[in-house]
Amino acid sequence: MPRTIIDIPANQLRDVDRLCRQLHISRAEAVRRGLNVFVEQHTDVTTHGFGLWKGADLRDAVGKKPA
Repeated sequence: MPRTIIDIPANQLRDVDRLCRQLHISRAEAVRRGLNVFVEQHTDVTTHGFGLWKGADLRDAVGKKPA
């Protein structure tokens, strides 16, 4: 399983640790569960804006069109 490093505010980490003790789960398991909920609640995001800029005359900050 891949690992990652994230920054969590101290007060939020205290709340998570308290819940982990009550639920008898690891902090990593709590993060996995939270990410699962986040992904499930945002399943439509990947297609929500698909093609939004198609056909637009896009230019960069100096007025040049992208290659």
